[in-house]
Amino acid sequence: MLTQIKGLHHVTSLAADAQENSDFFTKTLGLRRIKKTVNFDAPEVYHLYYGDQVGTPGTVMTYFPFPHIAAGRPGTGEVGETYFAVPKGSLAYWKGRLDGLGVKGLQEAEVFGEKRLRFSGPDKDGFSLVEVDDDRREGWLHDEIGTAEAIRGFHGASMRLKDAGATRELLRFMGYEEVESKGNWSRFAIPGGNGADFIDIQTLSGADYARQGAGSVHHIAFAVENRAAQLEARKALLDTGYQVTPVIDRDYFWAIYFRTPGGVLFEIATNEPGFDRDEDTAHLGEALKLPTRYEPFREKIEQILEPIKD
Repeated sequence: MLTQIKGLHHVTSLAADAQENSDFFTKTLGLRRIKKTVNFDAPEVYHLYYGDQVGTPGTVMTYFPFPHIAAGRPGTGEVGETYFAVPKGSLAYWKGRLDGLGVKGLQEAEVFGEKRLRFSGPDKDGFSLVEVDDDRREGWLHDEIGTAEAIRGFHGASMRLKDAGATRELLRFMGYEEVESKGNWSRFAIPGGNGADFIDIQTLSGADYARQGAGSVHHIAFAVENRAAQLEARKALLDTGYQVTPVIDRDYFWAIYFRTPGGVLFEIATNEPGFDRDEDTAHLGEALKLPTRYEPFREKIEQILEPIKD
């Protein structure tokens, strides 16, 4: 069993419009844009990161906004909903704010004893705000969102699967404990995590498989402290039979990837070196930062990318 996983690191999704995406996460939800860079495999496409003041692992939502991408089709084999933690008693504020800003899909619910507010992102992404009363993380403060309401980071995420059996075993191997089940839902938690501690599985044996597109989660990443811990986890996964990529330098963390039995793409990412490695903390996410191999093509890339207005 792995002991290196500390909870979620980030969640990466697909979007259709970079400006709309940036406005939603920075102006509507009040997160900080902590990095404006490009997709390593498609440098004509932005890679946008949002989180707390410094992009602490467990707070970071990231997007690849592909212009003209088709909408995704929800189904099994994917992350269904991403949960953000907010302070106890703040859901009434958020319901009023999101309703006033025209956010779609607002629905109050209670899942595993937690009050939450479901809502949709610009591309019909599935999100929830979950009230948490013991989250000591500090949120990024927005002009209109104070300490008593600010998003603290992730609370967790859910996956929709046709058959949950093998993925349940994988999560246990990764150090998660099954803490609750109800109907076709199962909840897993990482002991001593970073606050982004929960993975829920919804079993939908009769549902169609998802089709990725705008609004779909591309992959979900789990945090480890450093490269040594990552290599330990990689070896253990390889020894168990998983096909794991070599370590890949993503500038702000090192990453490995593998496909889960249920179809979801998992990443294990390091907490080091962090998002301030190439920008002062006071100016994170302002300038376009390019991977080293793309710097010689900066002028061409900047001509292709549609400028994002803050």
